[in-house]
Amino acid sequence: MRRSKSCCAHHPAPTEAGEETSHQHACCGPVNLAAKPHENDCCAPSHNRIDWLLWGSVVAVVVGYVSYAFSLVGGHGSSWQATAAHSVYELINTMWFSVILAIVFVGVLSQVPQSLVMSVLGRGGSVNGLARATVAGVMMDLCSHGILMVAMKLYQKGASLGQTMAFLVASPWNSFSLTLILFALIGWQWTLAFIVLSMLLAFSTGWIFDRLVAAKILPGNPCTASVEEASRPLLAQVKTHWQNANWDRQLALTILKEGLSGARIVLRWLLFGVVLASLIRALIDPDVFQQYLGPSALGLAVTLVAATVIEVCSEGSAPIAADIMNRTSAPGNGFAFLMTGVATDYTEVMVIKDTMQSWKVALFLPLVTLPQVIVVAAVLNQL
Repeated sequence: MRRSKSCCAHHPAPTEAGEETSHQHACCGPVNLAAKPHENDCCAPSHNRIDWLLWGSVVAVVVGYVSYAFSLVGGHGSSWQATAAHSVYELINTMWFSVILAIVFVGVLSQVPQSLVMSVLGRGGSVNGLARATVAGVMMDLCSHGILMVAMKLYQKGASLGQTMAFLVASPWNSFSLTLILFALIGWQWTLAFIVLSMLLAFSTGWIFDRLVAAKILPGNPCTASVEEASRPLLAQVKTHWQNANWDRQLALTILKEGLSGARIVLRWLLFGVVLASLIRALIDPDVFQQYLGPSALGLAVTLVAATVIEVCSEGSAPIAADIMNRTSAPGNGFAFLMTGVATDYTEVMVIKDTMQSWKVALFLPLVTLPQVIVVAAVLNQL
């Protein structure tokens, strides 16, 4: 018998009509709204085997960070080892706060009932639901890797595939802190233009994904809540769950535990990305990239390749994009660098594949997003 790719493959089949089904998970049957919120998470990964990629990346990152922090590579500043160690140190120092904040968000979301999450995001597959997900992504002040954890948890809580992608594409560099940085680097006019364009791309990407799901080309979210669960009044739900919550030390520990558990699938690829990006920085001269990033078809193509290969957090991509724009007078290339990093980031692709258990969904992210980015970037380069 072929094993199902659904997140419910490890659960028993639905019972006969009339049997009790309230204990089943959301994607396998009715959700028991009286159960603890984390009990309804049907898509959480299991960890029965040693994760060699995770622990190998942890060791490499720790060695690189400690080597630079304690000057263990001192006296060899021009060596590739020193450059790699410095890159690890710099990347970890840049993203650690956003990652920790994301772990807390994921932990809190694990305690929020599915019906409440869906009341905030709206109905999946609808224009209103996509608009809410896009705005939520823009408002979330986290780095690209931090937002990835939150997006995957929203998917596990019932967000449609389109809402998840809209949230993910809209989020990475549209944080309040990075907006202020871009104001200083490229001016408020271009910054606002980039934000509006990225929101439009996020919305259109989400809409396309929802249409692909409706056409049965891509699988839908098996954890989607029913209409009845998602349509209950939001304020009434918030009041009820707030009053019923036990605000004690155990809740804090549970949030931390669930946050770490939910973030594990992201951390393994995030740390691997840090290692790979550090090696790229150490072994490839950045001037090689900057020579070929002008406002031309070749420059745009090289920018797309560079953004795909170079794994940087959003805090790192914004200054690089601004530098590309200012040095080459190619605003489209700067915009493409920001957006292509979102669409082709191998951390995101692999995490989507692991969470949704589908290579098809993961590879459709760049397939849907990249053509839109190329068209917008080409137009911007002509202005």
